[in-house]
Amino acid sequence: MTALREKASATVSLAKEPAAASLAVVRPAPRLTVTDLRLTSRRDGRSTLLVDGVDLQVAPGEALGIVGESGSGKSLTLRAIAGILPAFVARTGGEIALADGQSIGMVFQEPLAALSPTLRIGELLADGVAARSRMRRRAARERAVELLREVGIPEPERRARQYPHQLSGGLRQRVVIAMALAGDPGVLLCDEPTTALDVSVQDQILGLIDRLRIERDLSVIFVSHDLAVVASMCRRVMVMTDGRVVESGPTADVLHRPRDPYTQQLIAAARTKAGAATAPEGAS
Repeated sequence: MTALREKASATVSLAKEPAAASLAVVRPAPRLTVTDLRLTSRRDGRSTLLVDGVDLQVAPGEALGIVGESGSGKSLTLRAIAGILPAFVARTGGEIALADGQSIGMVFQEPLAALSPTLRIGELLADGVAARSRMRRRAARERAVELLREVGIPEPERRARQYPHQLSGGLRQRVVIAMALAGDPGVLLCDEPTTALDVSVQDQILGLIDRLRIERDLSVIFVSHDLAVVASMCRRVMVMTDGRVVESGPTADVLHRPRDPYTQQLIAAARTKAGAATAPEGAS
């Protein structure tokens, strides 16, 4: 088991023990504020409320986690913030406010699906840089190589000449992260960015996102169904089910003193999973 997952498993297991009250922390002004967000699907003449009254704030340098099962509305919430909702879903209430001069980047779950198979990596990134700035093409290409280097891709000049299918899954996800950074965003949205990766590669990507948060003072929203991963990445967490936030607060508080029955179920399941992962082979 890798270090990050050991840390995450230990964090979840601590939910068995009472914890001391969290210290009051003065938080900076939020970079992103979402108030009373409502999302509705319209199909076959019927309307269904998918996200109901979500509120959140995220400050510079902060990582906010959103956890919940598939269909809980967590990924739709991110897509609403990014302005890329599916055609059949509309925002029917609420406000999304971004601090002046800030922009948003997004990291998607499946890297291969997020990259055009017909363009070289360098072209993809240069297009993204040029679209978000006034750089000339040559400068955009140079910036693309710098971004590949920043996200830890070895031999960035050579990789920039390759196509997505020529890269491993981990390298492709690093390219997707580089694309999200192309516009120098202040807010980084991460929609289950490690789900499709091997465990060892997952930890590398999690470490990269955390490093970028610190170095760039990013506001990060990290969506996952895996409470242990969120516990290792985020100091605050929101728990969603059926389109609603049922619990939120400092991660340590939510893990140690969960109030909602659904949160209690998530923690129990994560604890069981962590115990199974650390049990000796052949143990019953």
